[in-house]
Amino acid sequence: MNVPGAIIWKGGRLQLLDQRLLPGDVRYLNISSLEEAIDAIRTLAVRGAPAIGMAAAFALVVAMGRQEHQTGGAFQDRLAELAERLRQARPTAVNLAWAVDRVCARAAADPCLQAIREEAEAIHAEDRLICRAIGEQGRHLITPRCTVLTHCNAGALAVSELGTATAPLYLNHADGVPFRVFADETRPLLQGARLTAWELAAAGMDVILICDNMAATFMARGEIDLVLVGTDRVTANGDVVNKIGTLNLAVLCHHYGVPFYVACPSSTFDPDTACGDDVPIEERDPAEVLGTAAARVPARNPAFDVTPADLVTGIITEHGVAHPPLADSLAELLSEPRLPFS
Repeated sequence: MNVPGAIIWKGGRLQLLDQRLLPGDVRYLNISSLEEAIDAIRTLAVRGAPAIGMAAAFALVVAMGRQEHQTGGAFQDRLAELAERLRQARPTAVNLAWAVDRVCARAAADPCLQAIREEAEAIHAEDRLICRAIGEQGRHLITPRCTVLTHCNAGALAVSELGTATAPLYLNHADGVPFRVFADETRPLLQGARLTAWELAAAGMDVILICDNMAATFMARGEIDLVLVGTDRVTANGDVVNKIGTLNLAVLCHHYGVPFYVACPSSTFDPDTACGDDVPIEERDPAEVLGTAAARVPARNPAFDVTPADLVTGIITEHGVAHPPLADSLAELLSEPRLPFS
């Protein structure tokens, strides 16, 4: 692949690609403390639900390395304190809490630094398998000469490699299947323009950048065959919590009869939350919206929206594609934790 990795873990050192600077500047942050990791997560230096989870897991290892001599109860108490601080960094994406809880569970069984390092490394390695498996499960949706619209960035920069929503694109492109991708800008922070369009173009794909408010026009013209997005959380009933603007696309797809698919690794499925109404939606600094405003006026800036399950054609997981009724299908596919293809 021609894009830099979002997370580098080597020799006990954690580096995070500073995605705030892309595509103009490729620079890594050296994370040596929990505070630096929390700042990177909150300010979107690292973003994408799986990447946030992996970064959090490794951040715990880095932070606990300062208490390397501790084991047993003292180790667990300190880890629990740090874990709670990390959980609050971004409340909507479920992968953060999932990864932190998994590291803490490993420490409960084996309270030492080596154990949590192994767990963080396992999460990272499994993510590679999961992304490729999602690509395999969803690649049949990318048919020759179709046009796919994607939103925000659920690509290689949001995970370990390949992405979630982009994994079927990468696999089909590698096989020489001809298709076109519309990447919308994804305002206000332009993850589609800065990240998705950049990485897909670097891979040699036929990608075209459009404004967020152009999707309806292209659907009305019959120029979009499929919408494929990622997600930050899928609740038990199949509601999809994703980057603001996802709901707009789902409503348009419903009106124009365009299939609307969501790529969701098992780590992003939240069976303990009944529906999207129960998910805390992060509201970010209004300054992100007001950056180009002619006058300082009040602004709202929710970072995510909730797409109801009944607007979703299917959810692609590493174990198969869930179809309506999504609650039953997701429970069947993801009821037991297991690695891809196991």
